[in-house]
Amino acid sequence: MKLADLVVRFAYWLEESSRYRRFKQAAYDLLENPHSRIRPYFDLFMMVLVLTSVFILLYDVRHTPEHWAVKFENLVLVVLVLEYLGRFWVYDDIHKHVIEAYEESELVDEPFRLRRAFYQILQAKWTFVSSPMAVIDLLAIMPSYRPLRILRLFVLFRLFKLFRYTQNLQEFGAVLREKKAELLTLLTFLLFILVVGSSAIYLFESSNYGGDIDGFFEGIYWALVTLSTVGYGDITPHSFEGRLVTMVLILSGIGVISFFTSIVVSAFQEKLGEVRERQVCGRLQKLKDYTVICGYGRVGAVVADYLHRDRHPFVIIDENEEAVAAARRANYLAVHGKAQRLGALHRLGVGANACRVLALTGDDVVNVYITLTARQLDSGIEIISRANHHRTVKKLELAGANHAIEPYKIVGLIAGEYIGQPVAFEAIQGILMGDQEIDLEAVRVPPGSWLDGKRVEDAGLGDLRLILFGVITPPERESDHVRHHYDLTSRRFQFNPGPDFVLVGDDLLLVFGHRYSILRLRHKLKL
Repeated sequence: MKLADLVVRFAYWLEESSRYRRFKQAAYDLLENPHSRIRPYFDLFMMVLVLTSVFILLYDVRHTPEHWAVKFENLVLVVLVLEYLGRFWVYDDIHKHVIEAYEESELVDEPFRLRRAFYQILQAKWTFVSSPMAVIDLLAIMPSYRPLRILRLFVLFRLFKLFRYTQNLQEFGAVLREKKAELLTLLTFLLFILVVGSSAIYLFESSNYGGDIDGFFEGIYWALVTLSTVGYGDITPHSFEGRLVTMVLILSGIGVISFFTSIVVSAFQEKLGEVRERQVCGRLQKLKDYTVICGYGRVGAVVADYLHRDRHPFVIIDENEEAVAAARRANYLAVHGKAQRLGALHRLGVGANACRVLALTGDDVVNVYITLTARQLDSGIEIISRANHHRTVKKLELAGANHAIEPYKIVGLIAGEYIGQPVAFEAIQGILMGDQEIDLEAVRVPPGSWLDGKRVEDAGLGDLRLILFGVITPPERESDHVRHHYDLTSRRFQFNPGPDFVLVGDDLLLVFGHRYSILRLRHKLKL
């Protein structure tokens, strides 16, 4: 059997091996996957290892290496080599290049040439090897070779490796990469000024003519120090021409520094929104069952205040930058973006950890699109949408909203009730607004808890100083111990159930009482 046939068989074996895929995925999660749970711990370990090794190498410059230090350096060398080889391995799938080349040759009925697949593999791996971070990884290994002390110079590259393990440094590197053209232009100008200035000062201030410049390298050193506006004063021009060159270099240095500062500042301003969004998304990955509030207007602000008071996690998204800034001033998680876009909701965890989406913008069309997008990402997520017009309610329900709320209709009903019963309305409003620390809250009965299967009379709500307003049950639930019930969109509200009404798991109890009494009930139910 030819070598090419063996290579092809081995490539197909790797492609079909689930154990190999799991092992490579685990290595990728450890080394490269930014969303992996184990990645932050690996990054922290490598940061500590790199900083410790750098400290030991610096300590060995003036001291004789201890026996334990040599062993530790050998351990660091092994870890760095394994990390480099691991990144080299997970960067690309070698066997897929072999399979692709083999299937292409079979398609056109040509003999399979291993040389072609090998060339594609070399190209893919060279892309990794020649990348800046891979070069830094390789150079960071060199200080471990102690017989050549000149290689200790590469200890600096171990510090550069911290770019791999620190998110903030990665963001800084990304900003500089995006401004590569501007920075290269600035660097070209800087080199031109540096060469001209060093040449001029060497001509006018050479030691042959009574100056302090002994060589061209000293001219470069003086020009660079002068351009940076530091001016150590160890080399001072004496001639009129030399001082004129000095003034030109100082002015040029001020311009270069100003230009560089403006490039970096503008780059960070452009990137600031993305950085903040990634930080928010990173925090959301650690949360579960949180709410996504789409729109931080008058309605969204009230909802956010209530969720914050009840300590329910949530995140806000709004396309108005002023609204996002107001949410951040209130110390809420907020991102700038259009919630109706699929990618925006997906990045905020809809379809993953988010349990609820609130479409609360002032535009019914936007709310419909948010509802459609959220339902597409997660068929089981709860969606509550705001309808500014009555005719939009049906559209929101068809789009997938579990509940469509008409705020203007609710305000009108409240105003009518206030005209007829002002005193009663003020009492209820005080309870709903939490002015007197009296709440009306829905508490779920966990299946298998001590309330599951108990009658209302035996539930002991009176001992907790709580009043049962009603119970929300499945729509088919009927009882002889309830005088009135109201059918909701997907459930049934059993109003003021009698003492013999039996509570079951997943029922929602609507209770009036002091917030501490409600907290005691939740604690007893282990919620």
